[in-house]
Amino acid sequence: MRRARATNPELLRCIRALRKRGRSEGAPIWMALAEHLSKPKHRRAAVNVGRIDRHTREGDTVVVPGKVLGAGLLGHAVNVAAFAFSESARLKIEKAGGRCLTIEELMELAPRGTNVRVMR
Repeated sequence: MRRARATNPELLRCIRALRKRGRSEGAPIWMALAEHLSKPKHRRAAVNVGRIDRHTREGDTVVVPGKVLGAGLLGHAVNVAAFAFSESARLKIEKAGGRCLTIEELMELAPRGTNVRVMR
C-alpha cells in the first residue's frame, strides 16, 4: 500500500524550506513543523481564533501547522503564522491589531524560532 503524501507544490516548498532552515540554524521547531505539515491533510491542525485567544497574551507569536479558522473572538494583538487562513480568521486577527504571516515570513523574522509557540 502506498503512503499518502502531499502534492501541493506550495506545501512541498514550505516543507523543504522548514527542513533546510531547521538544519542550518539548528532549530528543532522548524523540523517539527515540517513533520506536522508532512502529515495527511485530515491530520493537520485546524485551530480556531478563540483558542488562540485563550492560550496567548498580547504580542505573542504563534505558528499553526495547518489552517486557522474564524470561530471565536480575539481580544488582543497576536502575530499568527500558518499555512492557510480562512477569510474570517484573517479579518478577526487584523481587527484585533495582529498580523497574519506565512510560515516562510515567520522563518525570516525569527530564524532560530525563539519566542514562537506552536499550536496544534
